Amino acid sequence: MHNNLVLPDQAILVGVGVNQIFSVEDLDELALLCQTCNIETVGRVIQNRKDVDVTYYIGKGKVEEIKNLIAEKHANVVVFDVELSGSKVRNLERELNVPVLDRSKVILDIFAARAQSAAGKLQVELAQLRYNLPRLIGNGGLMSKMRNGVGMRGPGEKQLELDKRLIHDEITALERKLAEVKKARMVAGRQRHHERRVCLVGYTNSGKSTLFNLLTKAGVYAKDELFATLDTTTRSIYLNGKNFVLTDTVGFINHLPHEFINAFEATLDETREADLLIHVVDCANPNHEEQIAVVNQVLANIGAGKIPQLLVYNKIDKNPDFVAPADALVISAVQKTNIEQLKAKIFDLI
Repeated sequence: MHNNLVLPDQAILVGVGVNQIFSVEDLDELALLCQTCNIETVGRVIQNRKDVDVTYYIGKGKVEEIKNLIAEKHANVVVFDVELSGSKVRNLERELNVPVLDRSKVILDIFAARAQSAAGKLQVELAQLRYNLPRLIGNGGLMSKMRNGVGMRGPGEKQLELDKRLIHDEITALERKLAEVKKARMVAGRQRHHERRVCLVGYTNSGKSTLFNLLTKAGVYAKDELFATLDTTTRSIYLNGKNFVLTDTVGFINHLPHEFINAFEATLDETREADLLIHVVDCANPNHEEQIAVVNQVLANIGAGKIPQLLVYNKIDKNPDFVAPADALVISAVQKTNIEQLKAKIFDLI
C-alpha cells in the first residue's frame, strides 16, 4: 500500500545574522517551507557575524560543525535561510558532500509544484531561469542524494547544461509569451472596466483563499500550508446591489528575490489595477506585524502602495484574545465570524 511513499529528506537548516542577531526561532518559516517540499528538519545551526565569509558565507569552524551534525543526524541536505551565490554553494558542497540549497531554491521548487495555469507555469519557468543564470556550473551529481528532487523541478538542473546565450534566448522567449498574457488580461480588464476591482493580498498562509471561497463559492484550493495558491483567480460578485470583481492573489513572503517579483509581473498587474486591497493578516501568527510590513513593502515596490487598503485580521478562532486596531476588522474565514461585517465594509468602500 505504501510502496510508492517517498520518505522525507533530512535537512540541517542554517541561519546567518550579518550585523544583526539571528535566533533559532527565526528558522521556523524556513522549516515550514522545507516541510512543504517534503523536507524534514533534523537540526538547526545559527551564526551571527560582522560580515560574510568570501568562501562559505559562514566561517570554516561553522562548516565543520555542520559536517559533524550531518553525520550525527544522518542528514542528506543543508538548507540556508539566505540566498547563496553559485560559488559559495559549490564550496559548501565540496566540504559537506551533500546538496546545499538556499531559501530561494526551496521557494522556487514550491512554485514549480504549485503552478496550475499556463501563465503560472510560464512565470515559474522564467523565475527559475533567472535564478539559474548566475549559477550555471551548478551542483551536479549531489542532487541525486536527495529523495524528493528539490531544485530539479521544471527546467531546474537541466538548464545548467546550457550556456548563457541559450538561457538568455529562453528568457527572452518567455518574456514575450508573458507579454502576450499581460496584453490578453488587459483586454479582459477593459471589458470589465465598469466593475470595481477588489484584490485579496497578504502574507502566504494568511487565509486569503479560504476567505475568497467564502465570498465567492469558487472552490479555490485552500490549505494550511505556505503557497497553497500560486495562480490568481478572479470572480464577479454582486453584493447588495453593487457589482465588483474579486481576485485572490499569490501570497507574499519575506526575502522574496527581485527576479521572482519581476517574473510574476502578469500576476501582480491584477493587484496594481485594484480599486481596493483587502490585506488579510494571520493574527494567530506571532510575527504578524512583521508580515504586514513585508506585504506593504512589496506592494510599494510593485506600485500598489497607494491603493486604498482594508486591514482584515483573520484566524481569530486561533487567537480569541486578539485586539485589532480601530480601523481594522477581525474575522475567522473558517468559522465565518464577522463575515457579514466584512461584506458591509467592502460595500461602503467600493
